[in-house]
Amino acid sequence: MKIQAAVARNHDAPLSLEEVELDEPRDNEILVRVVATGVCHTDMAVIAGQLPTPLPVVLGHEGAGVVEKVGAQVTKVQPGDHVVMTIDSCGQCPACLHNDVTYCHNQFALNFEAHRPDGSQAIRADSGPLSSMFFGQSSFATQAICHERNAVKVTKDVDLSLLGPLGCGIQTGAGTVMNALAVTPGSSIAVFGAGSVGLSGVMGAVVQGATTIIAVDMVQSRLDMARELGATHTIKADEGDAVEKIMEITGYGLAYAFDTTGAPKVIRQAVESLAPKGTCAIVGASGPEAMIELNETHFMSGGRRLIGVVEGESTPDLFIPTLIALWQQGRFPFDKLVSFFSFDQINEAIAASENGTAIKPILRMA
Repeated sequence: MKIQAAVARNHDAPLSLEEVELDEPRDNEILVRVVATGVCHTDMAVIAGQLPTPLPVVLGHEGAGVVEKVGAQVTKVQPGDHVVMTIDSCGQCPACLHNDVTYCHNQFALNFEAHRPDGSQAIRADSGPLSSMFFGQSSFATQAICHERNAVKVTKDVDLSLLGPLGCGIQTGAGTVMNALAVTPGSSIAVFGAGSVGLSGVMGAVVQGATTIIAVDMVQSRLDMARELGATHTIKADEGDAVEKIMEITGYGLAYAFDTTGAPKVIRQAVESLAPKGTCAIVGASGPEAMIELNETHFMSGGRRLIGVVEGESTPDLFIPTLIALWQQGRFPFDKLVSFFSFDQINEAIAASENGTAIKPILRMA
């Protein structure tokens, strides 16, 4: 079928909207009419050449839409169902069999190499095949093919155009706090980086009942948003020593720290802010050569912990509906992070995310 897709043909260049051809879904695939899709930092990392996803490629991995067709082997959804598309997994490796789907042993191949497991592509242009199936979906398009494992069925009483970012960025932030760190009531946490992932972590900390919630960032408007979402304290990272300020607030350090920046210097600050037995979670990386340096005595003698987290260690089929329910109850107001753009404004949406004028851009397909 003919669809419209945003194609990344060159690094550090605008995406081009093109008419391309999408395969019919195979027996184990699902065809989704994309209603809206979020713009994520990972998409921008591919465009910038920071990830080895081959170009030209159709990106997009926070898609939400309506099922149009299902393959013969698909039983989870049927045409007309509403779905959020999320990270893909194989379902067969030891991690998947233990329900640790975000740590699927085939995660990189299935999500970043942008092709089917057999190496084939689902999208073609006049110039030839395009890398597709990015995160098992390539949702920068009016239609997308995904799989049963990365399609999360959601209720039809919620505006689909809001829900795409729950599949990645918002799931990552909230899930890191609620699942991986499992923040306890009455505890303290600092979130380093108040973008969409960090602010989702702030909201997750509120849900968990943390009573000291500190947001650290260099952009005042984002710190203001953190306050609105429930942060009890904010720290302007470029105005003094953040570690000293955290110690002043807590007296002895944090039970939990959450770094969303991927910057080694910031990660070190986050670890240095921990109280004995405190845990720091990281979800970003500055690149394949980035190294983290810690003071060994401080780290070891306090029994501190540093963990990496992917997609909030969530089980998407359970966690995404949970976040929707919390939003409906007024306890997880992620809609405050959102700015809408039309699909043909995709390059403007990317620029708005990069320059900080939009926290979480969402593209609406007409």
